[in-house]
Amino acid sequence: MSVALSIIVLAALLLIGLTVLRRRSPAVLRTIEAYDRLNRAVGLAVESGRRLHISLGRGNLFTARGGSALAGLAMLRRLSEQTSLSDRPPIVTSGDASLAILSQDTLQSGYRAAGAEEQYRFTTGRLTGLTPFSFAAGTMPAMHDENVSANVLIGDLGSESALLAEAADREDSELIATSDNLSAQSVFYATSRDPLIGEELFAAGAYVGAGASHEASLQTQDILRWLVILAILGGAVLKLLGFSFQ
Repeated sequence: MSVALSIIVLAALLLIGLTVLRRRSPAVLRTIEAYDRLNRAVGLAVESGRRLHISLGRGNLFTARGGSALAGLAMLRRLSEQTSLSDRPPIVTSGDASLAILSQDTLQSGYRAAGAEEQYRFTTGRLTGLTPFSFAAGTMPAMHDENVSANVLIGDLGSESALLAEAADREDSELIATSDNLSAQSVFYATSRDPLIGEELFAAGAYVGAGASHEASLQTQDILRWLVILAILGGAVLKLLGFSFQ
């Protein structure tokens, strides 16, 4: 069995086992201030009768950028369930056609889980543009005109994210932002109070309570990371002792 296949099998076994364990006893996650602010923003939006805006970026699910889009959809599913009975349900914007369709389906499943499917409107999931700056240009009016109290930007974004961050600041609305793109990360580091950097993007589902499998995936990542570190250190020690790996 190759090393790559062994790692895949180990990861699958860890994920299944930890998911079962987490269903019995939820994991204790370290505090990430941005996700704490997001959970507070959800409650405040419902109480104040205002709206959440979630932007999923432009990640095509059939490319390497699709991972960030899936993380955003997992978070959207939970947020739509939490806010489905609000006077102003959340709106979702995206810059990819397939992602827009999936956002509508995810919103509907969240409403269904909350027992409020009749409240769902497909117009709350919007395709605002297919190029970076047309996407930003189509998203900014939603941030301005829809009585938005908090903006959640998550997914594959680029330098156009500066326009979205500036629009959120101009409307004096909360901004929780993260991306898998270094250009967007640098923008959010400068414009967001508590930027989410790197792999914190993929922890979104776990921190909004999307399910035991999301908590298990975080623990699986941690275990695999430590195994890689130990393998590197072990290999270095053996090399120093004169062992050959040829």
